[in-house]
Amino acid sequence: MTTENNHTYDVIVIGAGPVGENVADRTTAAGLRTVIVESELAGGECSYWACEPSKALLRPALFRADAAHIPGLDPSVKGPLDVDAVLAHRDRMSAHWKDDGQADWIKSAGIDLLRGHGRLAGEREVTVETPDGAIVRLRARHAVAVCTGSGAALPPLPGIEELRPWTSREATSARQVPQRLVIVGAGVVGVEMATAWQALGSSVTLLAREDGLLPRMEPFAGELVTERLREAGADVRFGVSVTDAKRADGAGEVRVWLSDGSELTADEILFATGRAPRSQDIGLDSVGLAPGDWLTVDDTLTVTAVPGEWLYAVGDVNRRALFTHQGKYQARVAGAVIAARARGERLDTGRWAPHSSTADLEAVPGVVFTDPTVASVGLTVRDAERIGRAVEVVDYEIGHLAGAVQYRPDYRGRARILVDRDRQVVVGATFVGPGVEELLYSATVAITGEVPVERLWHAVPAFPTISEVWLRLLETRRDS
Repeated sequence: MTTENNHTYDVIVIGAGPVGENVADRTTAAGLRTVIVESELAGGECSYWACEPSKALLRPALFRADAAHIPGLDPSVKGPLDVDAVLAHRDRMSAHWKDDGQADWIKSAGIDLLRGHGRLAGEREVTVETPDGAIVRLRARHAVAVCTGSGAALPPLPGIEELRPWTSREATSARQVPQRLVIVGAGVVGVEMATAWQALGSSVTLLAREDGLLPRMEPFAGELVTERLREAGADVRFGVSVTDAKRADGAGEVRVWLSDGSELTADEILFATGRAPRSQDIGLDSVGLAPGDWLTVDDTLTVTAVPGEWLYAVGDVNRRALFTHQGKYQARVAGAVIAARARGERLDTGRWAPHSSTADLEAVPGVVFTDPTVASVGLTVRDAERIGRAVEVVDYEIGHLAGAVQYRPDYRGRARILVDRDRQVVVGATFVGPGVEELLYSATVAITGEVPVERLWHAVPAFPTISEVWLRLLETRRDS
């Protein structure tokens, strides 16, 4: 028998991942009584099946790749990784898939946590089906924020359910190393998991429909990652797709047929073929939206197709920038918007203003933790061409730096910045090479701060560091 309860809050947040937690934290700090509804683990995809476990798998592989090229260390680190130790570290970083710590933080922040499946039920209304079968009806005085994120999108391959493929969740939480692993997809998940599982002992075959890896980034990024994956033993193939795949006896090896007529046999197959919004069963039809759609928002993160300025979509579900850190940025903006509207204040929605998620359009930073690492923010050359932005392209080989050689004597890497010809500010940056993730924040500050290129001459990098690449880029631009 079900029971019903009714509660009223200022703000209702559907989804207790990092994005939902940050929305709730900001609205609670503003004095608005807030509840988070969560059907799985508080902490969300990033904590248990994405950012944390994937980087825990990758860090030993990348550290060994660096150490194997350092004089004095190289002979001692060329053996296989301790798989049990790596997986145990992954488990610790994923909190052993228990959310006690996250739940405790939510409580300590003064936020209510309601476990169950939340669905919109009309304007400012949410119903929650709890694990014990009760129905809780919630009403929001001010706002409902949908922060349900995204999930793996599988291709329309006949019989894919019987195939039991890996998605990003299985790839980051697997309990043992498959002897042979086929990965379908040339994006971030595909190349990171190829790097991790190859290092852990899998024989990896990476299949890309495109003619290169990381197709949304500068071409040289994918080229350098491809080179290193092949050196490590991975079989990287371009211009191919899966036409059919079957698992023997429902539990045995996987046979894969490709568009070029070839066949593969593997123990597991990972489809890293994109993301889909988790919006299929959250009651979108009750407010005139189509279930399963991405939710379109304006720069205040307000859903544009729903009148009344009460419904917000924050994080992956709005498709603006599918990164945890960018979703948390959106959450900070959305929280400020909700609080301002609740107080009856006028919003400041200008470019780079407190109530505008401008960075989603101009400065989205991202890191691909491969060997070599790829870090980028802002525009690529193709982006600039697509939007008609006139830019100067400045390249530099990072391996020429003394700091890079100190980091790794055989350092291979490349840096590129794009300078807006009219405004004379940096609008894009890409760095490829070991350790370049720590260059990314300086590039992000240069872009968001719209620092004039001439002013960057006064930002002096320490010697010998990889950050000296900024000076070399400026010199290359001057000399050209």
